Amino acid sequence: MVKKNQKTNPALLSLIHTLKKASYEHDAVIWKDIATRLEKPSRNWAEVNLNRISRHTNPKEIALIPGKVLSTGELTKKVSIAAWSFSEKTEEKIKKAGGKCLSIEEIIKTNPKGKDVRILG
Repeated sequence: MVKKNQKTNPALLSLIHTLKKASYEHDAVIWKDIATRLEKPSRNWAEVNLNRISRHTNPKEIALIPGKVLSTGELTKKVSIAAWSFSEKTEEKIKKAGGKCLSIEEIIKTNPKGKDVRILG
């Protein structure tokens, strides 16, 4: 019999529940998509470098990474980035470029419809 792996991190479980609830309440499919990605094994989560974020986003958009942001490369724009986690060096580089590091919960509260959010990863 194969045992099914289940998430045990209470913060992650709470986030997934919040995402699904926001998707239902605000009719925003984007949050359901992110919840589905975070339910997968963490080895399959996105790991996105700053140079990729810089290449694929506009300054008015919010980059959403359902995983971790890594510090390789430089951020050449003032971009708000939301992710499950950031490395310390990454946070320094984002702030130095004038951008913001946000949690996924903050994005849900400030932008419940998910407008101008670009998923990377």
